[in-house]
Amino acid sequence: MSWGFLGDGMIPDHETLMRPVLECAAAGEARIGEVVEELAGKLGLTQDERDELLPSGKQTRFANRVHWAKSFLKQAGLVRPTKWAHFVITDRGKAALAHGAATIDVAYLEQFPEFQEFRARTNTKEIGAPAVLAQAVIESTATPDEVLRAAHKQINEALAADLLDRVRQAPPAFFENLIVELLLAMGYGGTSEDAGRALGKSGDDGIDGVIDQDALGLDQIYLQAKRYADGNNIGAGAIRDFFGALSLKKAHKGIFVTTSAFSPNAIQTAHDLGSRIVLIDGIQLARLMTRYNIGCRDEQILHIKKIDEDFFDAGAG
Repeated sequence: MSWGFLGDGMIPDHETLMRPVLECAAAGEARIGEVVEELAGKLGLTQDERDELLPSGKQTRFANRVHWAKSFLKQAGLVRPTKWAHFVITDRGKAALAHGAATIDVAYLEQFPEFQEFRARTNTKEIGAPAVLAQAVIESTATPDEVLRAAHKQINEALAADLLDRVRQAPPAFFENLIVELLLAMGYGGTSEDAGRALGKSGDDGIDGVIDQDALGLDQIYLQAKRYADGNNIGAGAIRDFFGALSLKKAHKGIFVTTSAFSPNAIQTAHDLGSRIVLIDGIQLARLMTRYNIGCRDEQILHIKKIDEDFFDAGAG
């Protein structure tokens, strides 16, 4: 075997893995789990690269790409399944390997009617949005899992930007109440209905809100909220003022939230003052709002299914 990318210590994309997967099948009936281990060794992947997980935390990135390489080869008729998790090379696959100069990738697979049919099935109007993802996989080096998660990330980032714009346009009192509601959703304040409350009154000594960490209010977190436009960053002086306000309250914990950002000096000042003050900038605020459904809601939930190996292993026994 001659794989130009062997030993480079990098995780290849699923297209690059198609020929190696096919060659493993050429040696006899292959088991996908063993193919993953064999290729990881021949590729010279480090232990960290072998262990690198997808964002779901359920499968390693390398195993995921090997599985998708095998799946695409199957769709094009270059391999066929035999029993659970096993497959063999077909005559078409052998012919592909015999053409040593051929690059076995998606473009190569498109010559076969079965793969063309597969592509057509995933590109019909009836399928809708999933077809876009399937087409993106066919036209890129990413696996469907990676395309799906990249699309999810892009949607969330667009939502976060929109949320931040809305918050910046809202009245100051709305912003202060939003921060308290977010912290309650994150689990601060326990179960007490009065755990969080916005202050924002004259004479509040520079404190915009307070949240109780226990039902009796013996341990409290004080809040400072600054609804500033993008680019109007928080400086070190505001952090020192907030620290002084916490000292007047004899408070041990404070959270400073802004819709803009903190200057490097502000971040350093908060660090120098110890762990009493946590800083949350606009980007982090929007991500937290998305995560805890503050100002947004779940529109649709997609369930990603996978084979239950225990079910089939029990049946085989």
